[in-house]
Amino acid sequence: MNPDSRTDADREQRLASRLLDVLVRAGLVAVLALLCYRVFAPFLTLMTWAVILAVALYPLHQSVARRFAGRQGLAATLIVVLATALIVVPSALLMRSLGDSVRQLVDDVQTNSLAIAAPSDAVAAWPVVGPKLHALWSQAHTDLPALVQSLQPQVGELVKSVLGIVASIGGGLLLFLAALVVAGIIMAFGQGADRTAREIFERVTGQARGAELAPLSTATIRAVALGVLGVAFIQALIVGVILLLAGVPWAGVLALVVLVLGIAQVPALVVTVPVIGYIWWSGDYGNGAAIGYTVLLLVAGTADNVLKPLLLGRGVEVPMPVILFGALGGMAASGILGMFVGATLLALGYQIFMSWVAHNPDAQKSEPAGDSPPAG
Repeated sequence: MNPDSRTDADREQRLASRLLDVLVRAGLVAVLALLCYRVFAPFLTLMTWAVILAVALYPLHQSVARRFAGRQGLAATLIVVLATALIVVPSALLMRSLGDSVRQLVDDVQTNSLAIAAPSDAVAAWPVVGPKLHALWSQAHTDLPALVQSLQPQVGELVKSVLGIVASIGGGLLLFLAALVVAGIIMAFGQGADRTAREIFERVTGQARGAELAPLSTATIRAVALGVLGVAFIQALIVGVILLLAGVPWAGVLALVVLVLGIAQVPALVVTVPVIGYIWWSGDYGNGAAIGYTVLLLVAGTADNVLKPLLLGRGVEVPMPVILFGALGGMAASGILGMFVGATLLALGYQIFMSWVAHNPDAQKSEPAGDSPPAG
């Protein structure tokens, strides 16, 4: 037998053995990763939101810690307690108002005590949908229970969807509280967490790129979580509390609308101005109360103009459709809390992707040749 062929056979056998060894190891790693994901999956949204909160609040945490001689745990505890009092309590009140409004609507429909004004004759003259809309509106005015009975399948699905949204908000509030506690723990060990995050970025993308992507990711999370989501959430809370104090119906629903509009960068005045009109038109308020609530709602409707410079350290270099689609997709996937997580994650992914596109090594190599002056 030819010695060369025997050497080639031995080499092929060693390569096949090494390849099989690599495949077995990769398979074991993949199985272990899959099992770890299945164990961690129920907590994925919670831990993601906790990390986002920790990154966004860490500068505040450090500022508070400096006032208490660097006591990281005490500073984190104070922030968690203060955030619970200022955010969770008003949110719980608004959620309760939302649930009460839905239950009251269902009771009014069942008892036929819901008063719907008669439609104007001009509605029937609207093109295409005018006659059908006028007939449907007239039936709702004269016999609402019969209309609801005729639309029972659609109404049933709508009620289930609304109740699901209310339940999602309640669950999201509990998750937010749990994430806030976890974020406090992360902030208490923030220096180690920051070092670990940088090491992960450097291990995945290289030392040079990791040193750029780590602060870029931190800045993007803070810009979106504070400058967009934080502003929208705080403004929705302010408007919602004022509506609760004024006794405006459907205060929780209106606050939720303000939240969604704020994420989409639509002014809250779209909601507050019609509410001001309702306050003056209803006749349930004295002139002094009406003027006071008008001023408060106008200030709350423009509060984002003051909150953005305070909370946003730099401009958000992410197109607004990216944030909006992330919020809507996250809400569809994980409820009300997923709206915040989805917007932040999609914005972060967009920033990392665009940073990767901008750092094209081939383009950087070709630039000096193109810029060099011609010979002679």
